[in-house]
Amino acid sequence: METSRMEGSMHREAHQTQNGLQMEAPTTQGTCSVILHTISAYAEITNITMFERVLGMKRVDDFSPRLFPDLNNGGQSFFNLFTASPVIVTAFTFHFNLHPVGFELKDPLQVLSATKVSVILCATIYSATGLFCYLLFGDSTMTDVLMNFDESSGSSIGSLLNDVVRASYAIHLMLVFPLLNFSLRANLDELLFPKKVSLVNDNKRFFGLTFPLLISCFLAAIAIPDIWYFFQFLGSTSTVSIAFIFPAAIVLRNVNGISTLKEKIIASVMFALAVATSVIAISTNIYSFTETEEA
Repeated sequence: METSRMEGSMHREAHQTQNGLQMEAPTTQGTCSVILHTISAYAEITNITMFERVLGMKRVDDFSPRLFPDLNNGGQSFFNLFTASPVIVTAFTFHFNLHPVGFELKDPLQVLSATKVSVILCATIYSATGLFCYLLFGDSTMTDVLMNFDESSGSSIGSLLNDVVRASYAIHLMLVFPLLNFSLRANLDELLFPKKVSLVNDNKRFFGLTFPLLISCFLAAIAIPDIWYFFQFLGSTSTVSIAFIFPAAIVLRNVNGISTLKEKIIASVMFALAVATSVIAISTNIYSFTETEEA
């Protein structure tokens, strides 16, 4: 009796489950869920796994893409967005070299088109680098992406691509450093020797400024363990000032009386946003740095 009662109960539960599945199957929500799940699984297999096989690497942790930052850590991830913004701005800060480049051109107005092309190329390269690195390493992506490529892979193609990435970054530094060092040396010369002859005509002063700057940059590159800290504080202070605060201040000051009301409003908004972002970024940097030291 008891056995037959249990069998009857099991048959009824199975029948109810089957009916529930049959009722749920044709609904739009269930169909969309299946489609979205299939698309996401296909995208993960075709994109991420392909990169892993080509490079011969494995991601350390699985991850799920997020549209919004994770706020379970007290909102720290949200405030890190204010830190990331100045770092991104640092990559596009080239204001101090616009005039020297324009003076070297036959038509100084060509610097406008050159600037547009440069910004588009840089934005494309930066976006592609960030996208593919995140697809490859996921949540294991480090602040210095080159550190992700330090791990040796089991394939010869992966090792070759690692060497290509390192070599390309070395060439990038060789091409970029002279441009940045040129502006730094020129501004430092005007600050220390305002009444001296031009630096072009004084070789002793030229080498006297160049070698200390080279040594200082070399020692700083060795001493700073993670370049992210450098870009955090540099991006939230000097870069924000050069890219946003100083241009807005020039428009608001309006020495020549050519700024319109619309330009002044835009400059005021830009000035306020830059100051607020800088303050939040600096506070977040200090908090993150102290938390890391305590840990």
